[in-house]
This record gives sequence, structure tokens and C-alpha cells, in this order.
Amino acid sequence: MQFKYILYLIFLTLFACEHHSSNINIKNKPEKIKSVTPKKKIIETNKTPSLNKKKEIINIVYSNKGFALIYDEDLDNLSEYKLDDKSIYILSPNLPNGTPVRITNIINGKSLITVVKNKIVLPIYYNSVITNRIVSELSINPSEPYVYIETINSNKLYVANDVKTYDEEKEVANKAPVDDIMVQSISLETEIKESKTEKFVTNFNYIIKFADFYFEDSAIMLKNRLFEEYKIKNILIKKLSQNNFRVYKGPYKDFEKLKKGFDNIENLDFDSIEIIKL
Repeated sequence: MQFKYILYLIFLTLFACEHHSSNINIKNKPEKIKSVTPKKKIIETNKTPSLNKKKEIINIVYSNKGFALIYDEDLDNLSEYKLDDKSIYILSPNLPNGTPVRITNIINGKSLITVVKNKIVLPIYYNSVITNRIVSELSINPSEPYVYIETINSNKLYVANDVKTYDEEKEVANKAPVDDIMVQSISLETEIKESKTEKFVTNFNYIIKFADFYFEDSAIMLKNRLFEEYKIKNILIKKLSQNNFRVYKGPYKDFEKLKKGFDNIENLDFDSIEIIKL
């Protein structure tokens, strides 16, 4: 009887050990690991499209020589833009908002860096709308506001204390005498300084340039097309060099005649049309 009791205890002990071992295996069984994308990675992925979009906007390659329209809120189509006449922002018919540009008075070579505030529809003979602040800063003749607009790569700009300049210009400025440094401020609150009345000598003599070609045959083809398809008359070709032929119209001795010269040109979709001073 005692022997049977001992076997019964041994049997209970072995059963308990096996049950405990089974529980341990189940408890320690590895769980399925879910694949989770780190939060930082998701944020960076979402930012990528907007960064690319911004880069496309501010690094557009564009340049044009033409006449600027001086801002006046009483002029048709300008009142809605509310451009601060004491700022150096500009309006452009060809560039989107926020595009950094350099504007140069071609007559005297003075220039400053600014940005496009708004895109605007303008007659083809205007390449921008500028403020009286810019007219004053660049000593522009209001009767001959002939300017050069060119985009600049915003990544090459140095920004400090509301002043913008190129990195390479900054290096030169740091080594040059103080009297030789001239940087244009872009503060919108700066008042227009009173300046002495300048005497402008006007020699108005301009042409409308359609395009420059390497081959004369290409220039002749464009001239024929302008006449046959768009009924544009008085188109001329000038040989500038051995392999440079200019298709143009003019010359024009005053601005009113120049504007009339743009008859039928409004319908052209030519990026290369410029007003060139002779």
C-alpha cells in the first residue's frame, strides 16, 4: 500500500513539472513584430514635394530687356495690387510670386536685388511694374524707364539685417575699403530720401528684337512666317557677325511709336522678344 502511494506522488510530481514547462514555453513565445515606419522618416517624406516645388519657383532662368511701368494706384489694373510705393518689390508679367530678381537701369548700370510680389498681366512692351522708390534708387528717367530684369539663384544669396547680396560679393566687400561698399537695403519701412533733381538726356532710339539666329536661312524663315501668319510688316534682318543674324522691327524714336510697333505682336508666344536700345 505504501508503495502505491509513493508511485502516485511521483506521478503527480511529473505531471506538475510538465504542465509548468508548457506554460513557460507559451509565455515566452515571441510575438509577431509589426513593421512601423519611424515618425521622423514620415515627416521628411511629406516635406519633399513642397521643397521641390519651392526650388522650381525661385530658381527659374529668365532675363529680359524692356520698359518698366512706374506704379500708380490710379492706373487701370494696378489698384488691386496695393503695391507699397516706398518698397522695392516689383510686379512681373512672366515670373511667379516670390521670385528673386536683379533689376538694372541699363542707361547708367545701377542695380538692386528684390523679389516679385505678384504676377500681373501687362502689355507686351512692359517687362515689369516698379515703384517710385526703385526709380529714385536707380536714378531711372521716368520718360525712359529702360530696365533689365534677370532671375537669380536664391541659394547663392547671403541674407543679413534685411540686406541681400551674393556670397562672392560678400567676400570682396569684407576685404574692400568701406567707401567702396554699396549694398541696397530691402526694408519696406525705409523712407524715400529726397534727392537732387537729375537732368536726363534722352536719346530715344529702340528696336523690337524678335530673335537672334546662327543661320541666315533661319532668320529669313522667321521673317516670312511673321508676315504670312501674323501680318506683321516692316520686319528687317541685320547681320551682327559671321554667325549671328537678328530679326527685328524699327527703329523707333519715341515711346508712342514703339507701342504702335507692337501691333499684331501681342498674339505671339515668343519668349525672346526684347526692346533693344541702339
